Amino acid sequence: MRRCAGEGDAAVDELAMLDALSVVRVPWLDPPMVVVSTFGNVGIGWVVMGIVLICMRRYRRVGIAVVVAIAVAGALAKLVIGEMVMRPRPCDVNPGFPLLISRPFGTSFPSGHAAAAFATVAVLVVSHMPKEVVIPSAIFAVLVAFSRLYLYVHYPTDVLAGALLGASVGVIVAWCMRPKADAERRAGPPSAEG
Repeated sequence: MRRCAGEGDAAVDELAMLDALSVVRVPWLDPPMVVVSTFGNVGIGWVVMGIVLICMRRYRRVGIAVVVAIAVAGALAKLVIGEMVMRPRPCDVNPGFPLLISRPFGTSFPSGHAAAAFATVAVLVVSHMPKEVVIPSAIFAVLVAFSRLYLYVHYPTDVLAGALLGASVGVIVAWCMRPKADAERRAGPPSAEG
């Protein structure tokens, strides 16, 4: 049984999990998974969504929060955590597995695609965006995360860590960028002491 680099005997064999997942890999699903994953490359699809929101006066603050959250989550994922952990990708550990995309640059942990996707969704949820925007975005974020497993370029814990990192960053950024009136309303009435 193959183990991921640096993992002990008690660790879950994530490579075996990915190999088992390859059972759902069917030719008709390959192109959609490549497209979904490509949407998340460098967070570009999510950044475009943020730019569209910025262009709408009513949602400008939300759009800015989306772009900022993606930038912060991406920098933390790839430039800080990824460089500290230096986890090889599954396709590096098992080079015989046929890839449907070019080998992505950088290390495996955490998934930048999942970080960007879930940072966006967290901003949308905290900003109380309409469910017609939040629900499809959340579904697409899950698909982006799944595509990284399907394409054999991330381990399950990479995707989970990326999603948790992105969601955390998204919540913090959205909270910090909420309108002042909203912040004052949640703080309660001013004190009568003086």
